Amino acid sequence: MTDSALIKAARDFNRFYTNFLGVLNKAYLDTPFTLTDARVLFEIGSHKGISATTLASDLQLDPAYLSRILKRFRAEDLIETKVDESDRRSQIIHVTEKGQQQFEEFGRRSNAQLAERFVTLADGEPQSVVSAMQTIRSLLDPKAKSPAPIIRAHRPGDIGWIVQSQAKAYTEEYGWDMRFEGLVAEVAGKFLAHFDPAMEYCWIAERNGINIGSILITNGGDGIAKLRLLYVDKAARGLGLGKTLVNECIRFAKAKGYRQISLWTNDVLHPARAIYVKAGFRLVSEERHRMFGPEENGQTWVLEL
Repeated sequence: MTDSALIKAARDFNRFYTNFLGVLNKAYLDTPFTLTDARVLFEIGSHKGISATTLASDLQLDPAYLSRILKRFRAEDLIETKVDESDRRSQIIHVTEKGQQQFEEFGRRSNAQLAERFVTLADGEPQSVVSAMQTIRSLLDPKAKSPAPIIRAHRPGDIGWIVQSQAKAYTEEYGWDMRFEGLVAEVAGKFLAHFDPAMEYCWIAERNGINIGSILITNGGDGIAKLRLLYVDKAARGLGLGKTLVNECIRFAKAKGYRQISLWTNDVLHPARAIYVKAGFRLVSEERHRMFGPEENGQTWVLEL
């Protein structure tokens, strides 16, 4: 896209989203309040107390315009002001009981509006919408901070996600064909079919309710644990997530009394190989193959525990 095309696309999205939220309507969320009214009351309600100066700065509102809104809110018994105990020359704004009720009503109506839209989407699409929103904010808002990922055990649906995400990622990045998806599906299917929770585990990395990474440990017999299907989504790379997942596998394998961890990978997967080297794995064999289309160099690595 050219610069002008990018700008036009951004403006088109802005028009769509303001219409989607109904923010151009005089009555916001079918209430007597405007969007600006709701923003002001929401900020006051979200704080234990806030000054008019801070409120104007946070919302980027003209102080005189904000003053008129606050005057109307006082007349409607939505807010009250109290002396700032740390600086008795200043006034702190609080919501009244009536204001708190209206603040909570805005939240309920906004939640219901979004839930009504999300319920029409296919499974997984609401998560995609929220992920896109988070991407926009993280790139355009210098104050935005992504929450730390959480590491959890797999749940129903996670193994299917592993197959889908890895097949898509490795096809796009390395040109591997559908036989790779078949291999991942076979490994994942066997894990589910023969899962032994006493000796095996699957870790899922999640951020904002969206899966961004995974790894498995399976029982290879004779005291050998097999590390399988390490994956970190492109959106989460650079966070040290791959190292964290591998360390979880090592910790688990040691706790379960395994004597060795074995894994198979390809030398083209440089970030993963770097993690294995730093964790103490050593290369024990390699072979050329065309299992997924392009010629690759498969490698077996082991870690003595």
